Amino acid sequence: MGRRKAMNIRTILVPLAGSDDMKPVMELGLTIGRDLGAHVNVLHVRSDPKDTIPLLGEGMSVSMIEDMIEITEKEGSDRAAQRRQVFDELVGQLSLEVATEPGGSGPTAAWSEEIGRDDEVTARRGRLSDLIVLGRPTKTSNVSSTLTLNAALFDSGRPVLVAPPGGEGHNFSGHIGISWNGSAQSARAVGSALGLIAGAGKVTVLTAASDQTSAARGPELAAYLGWHGIQPDARTFTANGQSIGAALLANCVESGVEMLVMGAYTHSRMRQLILGGVTRHVLEEATIPLIMAH
Repeated sequence: MGRRKAMNIRTILVPLAGSDDMKPVMELGLTIGRDLGAHVNVLHVRSDPKDTIPLLGEGMSVSMIEDMIEITEKEGSDRAAQRRQVFDELVGQLSLEVATEPGGSGPTAAWSEEIGRDDEVTARRGRLSDLIVLGRPTKTSNVSSTLTLNAALFDSGRPVLVAPPGGEGHNFSGHIGISWNGSAQSARAVGSALGLIAGAGKVTVLTAASDQTSAARGPELAAYLGWHGIQPDARTFTANGQSIGAALLANCVESGVEMLVMGAYTHSRMRQLILGGVTRHVLEEATIPLIMAH
């Protein structure tokens, strides 16, 4: 299958949420933007120092509050400067043009800063982006990382590329897998990633045969993709005592899938938080990039 430009992805947002090392997710977002000829906006959100101050009346003097605000502002400035330096280095390494207005002929990148909450700013700015790139929260991530990922999935209306921990290179034109159960969320994920899917060297549709999903759903998606010039393999699997999420990832490894497209939280988020589910397992365990949509 020939390489095609993913014309439905022209602007990419990379929010630098959380306290983890942001270089891998920044590099991932800038690299995919370069490969797609898209514009990448790397966004650093500074918290409002006043939001970090306990409520007045708890025995804090005015001078103590002023000192805390000053310390918080300095820490925020230092973090922004460190991340901006990484951005500048990556832009140079990837030979990207820095631009804040459309009109260029090739891939471009921009650095932006805003004061607010990571999750709220990401949801608002994400609605005017074709793709949001975020790092996957880990056990050591602060709560902001998880809140921002949830905001991107539930409140932006846009697809989210979730990068696994670590800085390994990823091949977006190689082998793409599609987790398909016929749900509306899965349909949104496929539609959002259609340009990437069309440009992949190989595509495999993965469907779990279960009480809730018929094995016929996979061939139905394969027939639909055929109208877009995409000829995927269709693979049906059973859990065999595993969770469906674990079986899905095992089949990705067995098939050599390098990126997985899937709907997020096809059941309620609360149910998955309490009982577990495919989305929760994949987000916790996947070692490949995920393109998700809710």
